[in-house]
Amino acid sequence: MRETVSRARGILHGGTSLLALLLCASCGSLQSNAGRSAERKPQANDSVTGTGQLAASALRSTALAGVRQPFTTLRTGLAMLWHRPREIVAGNLPVELVPETQSAEVPGTPEFEALLDRKGIPKGMPGSVQWLVDGKSFFPELDRQLAKSKQSVDLQFFIYDNDQIAVHYADVLKQKAEQVPVRVLFDDLGSTTAQNAAPDTPGPRGFTPPADIASYLRDGSRVRVRRTLNPWLICDHTKLLVFDRNSAIMGGMNMGQEYYSEWHDLMAKVEGPVVASLSKQFNRAWRKAGFLGDFALIGKPGWRKGPETVPNAFPLRVMRTDAARGQTQIMDATLLAIRAARKRIWIENPYFAHDETATALAAAARRGVDVRVILPARGDSTIMDTGNLATARDLIQAGAKVYRYPRMTHMKVMICDGWAQFGSANLDVLSMRINRELNLAMNDPAALRALEQKVFQPDFRASRQLRQSETDSAVAPLAEAVADQL
Repeated sequence: MRETVSRARGILHGGTSLLALLLCASCGSLQSNAGRSAERKPQANDSVTGTGQLAASALRSTALAGVRQPFTTLRTGLAMLWHRPREIVAGNLPVELVPETQSAEVPGTPEFEALLDRKGIPKGMPGSVQWLVDGKSFFPELDRQLAKSKQSVDLQFFIYDNDQIAVHYADVLKQKAEQVPVRVLFDDLGSTTAQNAAPDTPGPRGFTPPADIASYLRDGSRVRVRRTLNPWLICDHTKLLVFDRNSAIMGGMNMGQEYYSEWHDLMAKVEGPVVASLSKQFNRAWRKAGFLGDFALIGKPGWRKGPETVPNAFPLRVMRTDAARGQTQIMDATLLAIRAARKRIWIENPYFAHDETATALAAAARRGVDVRVILPARGDSTIMDTGNLATARDLIQAGAKVYRYPRMTHMKVMICDGWAQFGSANLDVLSMRINRELNLAMNDPAALRALEQKVFQPDFRASRQLRQSETDSAVAPLAEAVADQL
């Protein structure tokens, strides 16, 4: 629920009373879910504290962001004015705005990589990945990386919660900051909203969540903390952890109880020279979140030597969505891969409301590609679940297979023939065109086999294939139109 609530607020800037009304109805169901969890307090901020924190976050998102980040605010606003109406129009036309043409380059081949180069997708840098499925793999690896870090710890989350897991790691970071510099960066609005909703897991007896996790991290410690601001209530959805500028962990998980034990999710440990690029991404976001905002990016930071190469390294492309910089690399690569696929397209994603991607997938299924999509059986948002049904209906009609994972899957991962990508980006207009997102792409056969074995094969077995009759819903098309804006 926490990611969707904090993402849903963006639709309030869509402008129509109908959309606002639908959002209120959706948030009503979300809030009722939160209320049931919150009865088991202490595990989230109380209503008075939460309202005050949200008001402060909203003030920072408007007044402070406009002063510190005038260029970002302007460019993001212009992007929203273009992309949001465009998505509404594109999703309701009987034909595509841009007719699909199948590329001759097959995903996973050198020819496809050359196509990505020509289309302006950042070139690959050598690195390796180790897949970390669910909190049971991610958090022990986080513990190991924290324990062995000797120079620096840089952590960026969309959500840094205030539940028992988040507080535990805040205490760990405070201790670590006595030994090495520790920087924590998290999205202001995403984290503030999440701290007002309790997870399903009850907290320990006597636990009281801190009202403001940033203050808790700073209190009596050397941890440096910054919040990414939210001009136009748009978020930085990135999850990126860098240790000694030598290794990194990135993907879809935030800091909190859901990711520790409740949701199905994916991170990856990344090593090799590509970590230098990831560290640069963190440093840029850190500088921008400081007092000088956009103006801090005028000067170039000092050059830092990247990590040495690692065994079995292969090219990894660092791809972004960033409206303020005009970057839609994740969407561009996604559409290129789907339109070029010959044999298979396997996707697992909790929020599927991007019309261009859905249309391209349906076309691929009609030409005989093995298209399979895994969605959560019950996600964290009623409106997104209903919108997913509309997308599923169209895909099944085209010959694709749609599966429902038995619990909340928060993974954002795709394989097209011999090419794959994963990271923080959902399949919706926010992640494809507006929010700040981070994905990695690769074509290494061994990495893809490991991804099949650790994610797709077990998840296909655990999931149930959805029948077309189960997608019938009178409100699904309307919900999908609203979901397009989320």
